[in-house]
Formats: sequence, structure tokens, C-alpha cells
Amino acid sequence: MATIKEIAERAGVSIGTVSNVLNELPTVREPARKRVLEAIEALRYSPSLLGRALRKDKTNIIVMIVPDITNPFFPGAVRGAEDMAFQNGYRLVLCNSDNDFAKEAAYMLEMRSYRPSGLIIVPADLSRGTEEAKAYIKAGSAVVYMDRVPDGWKGDSVTSAHEDGAYNATKYLIDLGHRDIATITGPLEGTSATERLRGFTRAMKEAKLSVPKEYVQQTTFTKDGGEAKAKILLALRNRPTAVFAANDLIAFGALTAVHDAGLACPDDISILGFDRLDLGDATTPKLSSVEQFASQLGASAAKIVLDRSNGRKGEAQIISIPTNLWVQGSTGKPSRNAKLLPAGRRADKRTKKV
Repeated sequence: MATIKEIAERAGVSIGTVSNVLNELPTVREPARKRVLEAIEALRYSPSLLGRALRKDKTNIIVMIVPDITNPFFPGAVRGAEDMAFQNGYRLVLCNSDNDFAKEAAYMLEMRSYRPSGLIIVPADLSRGTEEAKAYIKAGSAVVYMDRVPDGWKGDSVTSAHEDGAYNATKYLIDLGHRDIATITGPLEGTSATERLRGFTRAMKEAKLSVPKEYVQQTTFTKDGGEAKAKILLALRNRPTAVFAANDLIAFGALTAVHDAGLACPDDISILGFDRLDLGDATTPKLSSVEQFASQLGASAAKIVLDRSNGRKGEAQIISIPTNLWVQGSTGKPSRNAKLLPAGRRADKRTKKV
């Protein structure tokens, strides 16, 4: 590997001049700068990230910590952040915490040695982690919380408009004529699940519709969790005619439960999700969902890191990205016979007609 000394000798300049060019200082005259750049290209010199970090106090690395990379929502967010980083000469390092704060904290501790320009974090635990984040900021790195925001965090954040998205989804079901609407929430320790439940409740209250306690089922953001809770709802004597699921994975599980019970969607029960995953186009019927723009979330979070890295000061940037209701085949008007049909027996064509 070429050294700075070799570059200096080839370009006919001092080692200090080469260093100034590498650090993009304006003190180097253009002819000398050009010779140095030509020597760097000819010798295929690659600067040491650690050396650059020691000179500039940080590298061009952005660390992104997500709770579950197998959740189809997060790859889109990672792609958006990586694209934004790469286009601006930065590189993204991805860490998966498995929704385990201990693992998240370990990554945060270890990544400090890389002196990253910033962190993008989807936290595993909303009650912890901010002290570690503040240590990064004190050291000169930016920290952006994405999708979920820890309790008491006053810094930069990027989220979807979770409450408004859930409100609009529930209102759509109400406008279709549904009155018995249940919801399967995600873990209510998280802001996204809490805000989506708040939007659901606001729409139901505004329409003066009651929500029996058994109509609110809490689970993990997984297909298995959605299936298990949907089975509970389908077994109720007063079965709901529609279910708002807090994410698409939960909705996929609910669709499976409906099918296994011998019921038809949306004729017997409507299912509406949240995320608008591509997999929703492969279900039968295709899934109606609240679309949140994962790639935009990641890109916006990375843009904040870039802005801070380039010297932007001032108040925290708090970004809320609007959602969009995506209507497909899994939602429809309630059938007059839907609540009369017992779970476990599929309605025939005559009973499906409104």
C-alpha cells in the first residue's frame, strides 16, 4: 500500500502538503493540489479511516442499529439511509439488536472506537439508552432516533405519523359501515404501537362507538402473534366485523386465522394492516394497509446525521412523515350475515350477499 511519503515524492511536494490535500484544506495552491491528486490516483492510495478519525475526531461512518432485520419493514429504512450516506461519501454500518437492549448497548459501546459521524437507532427499550446516546453527542457524533423515540428524548428524531395513520384507517372502516371494530396492537411499551392505538381509540370515540376490552389485543409485531390474537377475537360471542392490525405481519397472521376458521375476508370480517409491505400484494385477498415510507424514514435520518456532521447546530430536528391509506381487497362493507355465521364454517355465496 502506498504511503503519504511516496505520494509526496512522486508529486514533488512536502508530506505536509499531501496531508493538507487529504484534509481538503484550502491552503494548497491548485498546481500542487493537482499533482498530489494525480499521484494518489497513480499509486492507488487509500487513506486510513482510523488515521482520518484521529485527525478529524470522526470517520465518515454512520452506524445504524435496528431491532429486527428479519422484519420486512426495516430493510427499506436501511436502504434509504445507506443510499443517502453513500451519495454523500459516507458508509453505513448495520447492527441488529434482536430487540435486546443489552445487545444494543454493547453495539453502542463498541462502535464508539470507530468514531462514527453519527448513529441512527431504532431502540429496543424506550426507557433506557439515552445516556449512551448523549455520550456520542458529547464526543461530536450525531444521534437520530428513528421510528421509535425513547422516553424523555429531546434530540433529533424521525418517525411516521403513527396516530394519524391509525386514525384514518379506523375512520375508513367506520365509513364502510363497521361498528364492531377490534384492534391487535404491538407491544405498548413502544411509541409506534401506543400512538397507533391512540389513533384507533380517537376514531372510535369520535364516532361514539364503544370498544369492549376484549376488542383490544396486544401482541408482538409478528405473524404468529397476530394469528394467536385473531383466533381469540374470532372465538368471541360478539365477533368483530373488522380488525385493525398494528402492522402488516400481525395482519398476515389474522388473515391466516380467518382462513383456518373457515371464514372469508372481507365478506365475514375485514382486515386492515399498517406498513404497506410488498408481501401484502401476495396475500388472498390483497391486504389493505396504512403505507408508511420506510425508505424516506431512513433517508431523512441519515440526512440529519450529514447535516450535523457538516456543522449544523441549533434546535432538534423532529420529523414526522405522513402516511397514506392503501385500500385493497381485504376490507369491505360489513355483511348483514357476518355476525350470524359461527366461526369454523365458511359462508356460501348466498350468505355472502349484502
